[in-house]
Amino acid sequence: MIINQTVHLVHNIDEKEKDDEDEEEDEEEACLSMMAKTHSQMKTLSSPSNSTTISGFILLGFPCPREGQILLFVLFFVVYLLTLMGNASIICAVRWDQRLHTPMYLLLANFSFLEIWYVTSTVPNMLANFLSDTKVISFSGCFLQFYFFFSLGSTECFFLAVMAFDRYLAICRPLHYPALMTGHLCNILVITCWVLGFLWFPVPIIIISQMSFCGSRIIDHFLCDPGPLLSLTCQKDPMVELIFSILSPLPLIIPFLFIMGSYALVLIAVLKVPSASGKRKAFSTCGSHLAVVALFYGSVLVMYGSPTSEHEAGMQKLVTLFYSVLTPLLNPVIYSLRNKHMKTALKKILGEIKIWLSKKILGN
Repeated sequence: MIINQTVHLVHNIDEKEKDDEDEEEDEEEACLSMMAKTHSQMKTLSSPSNSTTISGFILLGFPCPREGQILLFVLFFVVYLLTLMGNASIICAVRWDQRLHTPMYLLLANFSFLEIWYVTSTVPNMLANFLSDTKVISFSGCFLQFYFFFSLGSTECFFLAVMAFDRYLAICRPLHYPALMTGHLCNILVITCWVLGFLWFPVPIIIISQMSFCGSRIIDHFLCDPGPLLSLTCQKDPMVELIFSILSPLPLIIPFLFIMGSYALVLIAVLKVPSASGKRKAFSTCGSHLAVVALFYGSVLVMYGSPTSEHEAGMQKLVTLFYSVLTPLLNPVIYSLRNKHMKTALKKILGEIKIWLSKKILGN
């Protein structure tokens, strides 16, 4: 009896050891299968022949520890809110103050509206990336950001040119200015700026989006920029680069030449003014616009005057950050500090807001 129990116990132990060995073999096979699958996926992403399987890109942004990412999130969130409030205040001032219903201020209000959307094309996605672990942007999202960022940037160039034209008429043709710069002409110029800005880039962007991307999906930038995107293509296409290098600088160069020509004529006209006070007054009317032009074009021409040229990633990010985030933040400050009519209108709005808040508080 004891012998039979012993044999039965040994038999059970052998079966248990055999089951354990089978489980270990199954685990090894599952592990090997998973490793093979992962290797296959990595190979698919980096293989030129399978480049179309790439469903998105990784925007590196500003790599730093988690605490630094949170600090950057807070900083840019505050900058974004200040930009929205500053530009919105100019729009409200022009809307509510009848004295500002002139072509110069109507163009300024449209320009502020443009700046709100320009900064919105990049900053919200950048804020999301600061809190994201993957920092992935979809293929369609990347090219949509590409389109809106460059279209809004081109529209800004056209607006700066139209505003320079307005200053030229006001200074060089003061007697004919009310008859020339009518509300109807002002509306036509505003619509033209928006249409030209948004019709300029669809063709090159569609061409680039149809190219094959392979290898790393990493874009060392905080937005979808053409330079890093073109570097991810499987095969360099000189024709695409030529088309982009021809079309991309034109919305920058043509308005810039127009601005310089307008201010050259303004300078000639101002130098003919006999009194010093008259010269100061003439220069003061275009000083704010010149400051904005210098800020925007000074940084943009460095980056996109030659779009195929290479820049260090860190410098590229800083320059892009300057004209895409800091310039929209500074524009309301520049226009309000150097313009007494705008300052008066803003003070009036702040006074009305204080009265409204005090009524609400007392009412509660």
